[in-house]
Amino acid sequence: MLMSSVPSNSRVLMLLGQLERMNGEAMVKDVETARQVTAKILHLIQTQGEKMHTSFIPWYFPLVKFIAGKMDALIETKVKKKKKKLGRRVGVFVSKGGTGILFQILITASKELPPSEELMLQLHSLLAKVGPKDRKFGVKARLSGALNVTVNLMKQNLQNTKLLLPCLQVLRVYSTNSVNAISLGKNGVVELMFKITAPYSKKNTSLLKVALDALGALLKSKTNARRAVDGKHVPVLLALYLDWHRNDNRHRHMLIRKGLLVCLRNITNLKLGRKAFIEADGMRILYNSSTVSEMDDVVDESDDNEETEGDTENDTENEEDEKDRCTNDDIETDLNKLHPKKSPGRPYEELRVYERFFVELSEDFQVSVYIKENLLKHTSKHGFIQDYSQEDGNPTKEQQAQPSPSAHALTTLELDSPLLLGGIASRRVGGGGSNWGSDCGSEGPEDEGGEGAVLEVPDTALLLSLHDPDLYVEMVKGTHSVPQYAEVAYPDYFGHVAPTFREPLLERLYGVQRSKIFQDIERLIHPNDILDKVVYDLDIPSCPVIEDDGESLKFNSQFESGNLRKAVQVRKYEYDLVLNSDINSNHYHQWFYFEVSGMRVGTTYRLNIINCEKSNSQFNYGMQVLMYSVQEAISGRPRWVRTGTDICYYKNHFARSAIAAGGQKGKSYYTLTFSTSFSHKDDVCYFAYHYPYTYSTLKMHLSKLEALRTPQIYLRQDVLCETLGGNSCPLLTITAMPESNSNDHICQFRNRPLIFLSARVHPGETNASWVMKGTLEFLMGTSPLAASLREAYIFKIVPMLNPDGVVNGNHRCSLSGEDLNRQWQNPNPELHPTIYHTKSLLQYLAHIQRAPLVFCDYHGHSRKKNVFMYGCSVKETVWQSNISATSSDLQEDLGYRALPKILSQIAPAFSMASCSFVVERSKESTARVVVWREIGVQRSYTMESTLCGCDQGKYKGLQIGTRELEEMGAQFCVALLRLKRLTGLRNHQHLLDLESDIIGTHSCPTTYVMEEDEPSFLEAIDYSAESNDEDAEPENEHISEVHKNPDHLDQLSDSETNHRD
Repeated sequence: MLMSSVPSNSRVLMLLGQLERMNGEAMVKDVETARQVTAKILHLIQTQGEKMHTSFIPWYFPLVKFIAGKMDALIETKVKKKKKKLGRRVGVFVSKGGTGILFQILITASKELPPSEELMLQLHSLLAKVGPKDRKFGVKARLSGALNVTVNLMKQNLQNTKLLLPCLQVLRVYSTNSVNAISLGKNGVVELMFKITAPYSKKNTSLLKVALDALGALLKSKTNARRAVDGKHVPVLLALYLDWHRNDNRHRHMLIRKGLLVCLRNITNLKLGRKAFIEADGMRILYNSSTVSEMDDVVDESDDNEETEGDTENDTENEEDEKDRCTNDDIETDLNKLHPKKSPGRPYEELRVYERFFVELSEDFQVSVYIKENLLKHTSKHGFIQDYSQEDGNPTKEQQAQPSPSAHALTTLELDSPLLLGGIASRRVGGGGSNWGSDCGSEGPEDEGGEGAVLEVPDTALLLSLHDPDLYVEMVKGTHSVPQYAEVAYPDYFGHVAPTFREPLLERLYGVQRSKIFQDIERLIHPNDILDKVVYDLDIPSCPVIEDDGESLKFNSQFESGNLRKAVQVRKYEYDLVLNSDINSNHYHQWFYFEVSGMRVGTTYRLNIINCEKSNSQFNYGMQVLMYSVQEAISGRPRWVRTGTDICYYKNHFARSAIAAGGQKGKSYYTLTFSTSFSHKDDVCYFAYHYPYTYSTLKMHLSKLEALRTPQIYLRQDVLCETLGGNSCPLLTITAMPESNSNDHICQFRNRPLIFLSARVHPGETNASWVMKGTLEFLMGTSPLAASLREAYIFKIVPMLNPDGVVNGNHRCSLSGEDLNRQWQNPNPELHPTIYHTKSLLQYLAHIQRAPLVFCDYHGHSRKKNVFMYGCSVKETVWQSNISATSSDLQEDLGYRALPKILSQIAPAFSMASCSFVVERSKESTARVVVWREIGVQRSYTMESTLCGCDQGKYKGLQIGTRELEEMGAQFCVALLRLKRLTGLRNHQHLLDLESDIIGTHSCPTTYVMEEDEPSFLEAIDYSAESNDEDAEPENEHISEVHKNPDHLDQLSDSETNHRD
């Protein structure tokens, strides 16, 4: 009996007796009483601990045994009652100082010679349960001296498996502390662990599993890993793994084999360890033992919201390691920063210069409207009627934009006539091009220079009303690039017509990724089979393409928006490709756009892009690359199509430098691999990350849009500023002309609310430009809805915020090497002119009390599906951060949710469940947050469009195309028209109805980032423990009352109804 072993005059006697009369069920029913009694016992022991002597050991043992027994009973009862409360009692025990008391008892008991085996068994069993619940367990153990007690006990009881198991369990927890791991290594624990590990046996498998877990934790220390290498333990681990692999035929001991692999992995984190591993023939051993798949392939557990960039390293307002989304440190908790405060920051005298961009706000139209119409009609076909040179960062001089073809003429390409293949061929002999002949459908005599036949250009005018090849070439002449591109890519010249067929998400066969990785490993095992032949290299300026005997593909990326730095032929039909980093940067490898020729028809080629940076990609979940065939274009099918089989995205063995990884060591690159074949002889094909949309394409589209202008449309195109590269940044103003020049109509014209839109701050997010194209075409359309929209608003649009990045094939940065969407707080007029002047426009509007009703920055998202929005809300941010706030702090107009709600009802690609309205610290310098906080625009958004496809609605299971993206841009306009109807009503009860929606969903996970804009994705990767996991978001949102009241809104038009799911 417990009570008989405790001194009768001790107060503990009474308390223990009280506990003993309570069984597990009673403790659960009367938790508070049990807690009070336990606390009193622990307090008495803790206060008298220093006075206790080894003579009281007989008293300790029954106490420890009793506490352990009661804890077991409680845990068992908890399991029966409610699994989610498991371990809560252990937490209470820890919070009351129980861990320290157990260490005191352990130290005191160890002084008894010999120590009581049963007492040590009970103590370590209890410590093994308490340790994982105590964050400071390792520190307490080290300071109390318990580390040495456990180690000495293990050394003395290597054959006593009953006692050794709990000691190893405690050691496993000790070793998670890095300081403890080093200390234990110095005390010979690493060598001790190798004495415990043993070849295959059906006995003591639990003990071996725990020992390997502890050894793996110890080997995370580089010091211990080096000690293992010096002790010649790498061959031992390989031999053990091979033995267990051969004998564990029924795969019952996978955790032991995994433990051995973890130990090897931690050792090979050292350069010395990798050398030892290779010398021990580790590659061949592991490769040969992996012929049977034992790992699950990547599973798309839920793509409801994957993503969430963590930019991995700064990605779009869009973004590694696990994040606790409920306690994310990135959430803004400063209430002063959460409340928007208009702070234009610059005196009005400085901002008055921007008045010239808002002539519509003071236009009196007393001068004949027809004069102004003629001025607009005779605007330069290059799209701009005003050009402001900048001095000290401000536009100061107005002048007519006059293109100078002679200044920027492309030297090796005859651009004044339809694209001549002769010019291309002569430029690209061995340079990625092919010498086209009659096989390409072109006929006629060769020119005198014998440079080839003239290309028979397909008539795309019938297919693409806004595309003109000749006009595109003219626009290219005025485009400035750092490499001074002298070529035009055929897809940009011919144009793109969206295919009429559906392109479903690619279903990947099981085991594909595993087989691809094995093929990569075979290179290291059989190096003599590898060609390792460089066939394209931009680091050789004079001739980037290496001459060959016709047995290799030819590559080229020397055209606008192109990106491919190097191509290496590794096998006859396999190539490793290396991407360029952003200019003046050493990372951001994601966007690619390059040309391939010299292929064999029907042959399957494997292409590997080997320096990707993000830790996961939608290429693992159904997305395919895009391919454009010139032969198909000539045949009347000019289009980008999704292509590629056996597509995988996985970590490779190439290490990133600390500089390229943002100061983090140990980061690896990732490989995007896909297989493809070609259908036409002598074809020239292009591959791209997403549908390309160049700066010259934008200029062409703007020029063509001018032709759509009717007398009822007010369209003005200004040059906001020039970029670092000398390219113009266009600014559009679109609204409806006043019905007449009467005072009433002029007043209505001037007082229309403003909508401010921008796009393409990140060059690699080409889908943003396609959405913007849809918006612009809708605004310039002749439909009644478009006319109503123009009459309702004045649109200010900057369709491309980063022309330099787009032109030069960057993924994220401008020529300054900086992410422009991180410069909005304090943009530099010299380094970030487009951001500086765009923000100045908004500051000017704030000064004259005409801040936009809606600000929206169009982006693309590489690791989430669907289209969704990020907004800003004080209330939702406070809810997510759990900071204390008064009711006055949470007062907020709920109108910020209206536009996303409307979009979720009318746009089939839009997902309200993926939207987030939380303000994070890492986003404080983005356009969305700065415009919300400083300009005071409540409806300030980033609209993210997927690069992959949709997992809900009408387009579920399909990859997104330009048709769907342009439709999204048009639907955004329709949503603005509905928003106008809502905001024009006096009764704002519909906004209050949104309160229930928010309250019902405020606990939903929202989008957080670390280094990039992208939220963490849901899917796990089977080859790495570094994948990001994201809690599932709710699949359905409550339907807003916004559209339910017929008195509030007109019924859906037929065209709108057609877009519903």
